[in-house]
Amino acid sequence: MRHARLPASEEIAIEDVFHALSDPFRLEIVRRLAVEGEASCQALEGDRPKSSVSHHFRVLREAGLIRTRNEGATRMNALRREDIDRRFPGLLSCVLSARNS
Repeated sequence: MRHARLPASEEIAIEDVFHALSDPFRLEIVRRLAVEGEASCQALEGDRPKSSVSHHFRVLREAGLIRTRNEGATRMNALRREDIDRRFPGLLSCVLSARNS
């Protein structure tokens, strides 16, 4: 199983973060991880095709928003809240508190 490159906190680019958060499904993943702390890919995928879900998780990892670890055959995901807050103070709080009208 290949792993997407996880940028160091000082390498996280605001353009990549905004791109990752621009998709409603990825934004919902970030919101759920902010509440749940950690969740498996399966718990977050809903009824979406596996290839589509894999793409969304890769975008989130490469943007530096989440980290993924293997727990047996399960991939567990967590929000990199501390890293994002350190790099872009207040960004996640703002994004997480905003709701669509």
